[in-house]
Amino acid sequence: MEIESLIKAIIQCAYNVRTHLAAGFLENVYQKALTIELKEKGINADTEIPINVYYKSEIVGQFRADIIVEGEIIIELKAVQHLLPIHETQLVNYLTATHTDHGLLINFGGDRIKIKRKFREYKHKNNA
Repeated sequence: MEIESLIKAIIQCAYNVRTHLAAGFLENVYQKALTIELKEKGINADTEIPINVYYKSEIVGQFRADIIVEGEIIIELKAVQHLLPIHETQLVNYLTATHTDHGLLINFGGDRIKIKRKFREYKHKNNA
């Protein structure tokens, strides 16, 4: 599946989860539900994969990505009332650390689901 189709499929799966699970659950509940939705669509999704962070070729830390889809997209899930800039920065740092180009920040915690697409490298929007 090409990347844009995969992104659309993930977003649809997230909306399906929100249809069944309102705000108020812990993040891991949404993570498990989204993983079920993705697998039902035949999309490979791995959860809580440990990833090393390097500084000058030395491991200086580790994080666990909430969901990695098809080895190409990192999904960072939140269950907070409002997304903050630090949540976006966190995802971009994960993308940078893993050399992954595409990420989705999905918040199930507000009145409405909020989805933000992030890129490892800055994408300038054309004014065309």
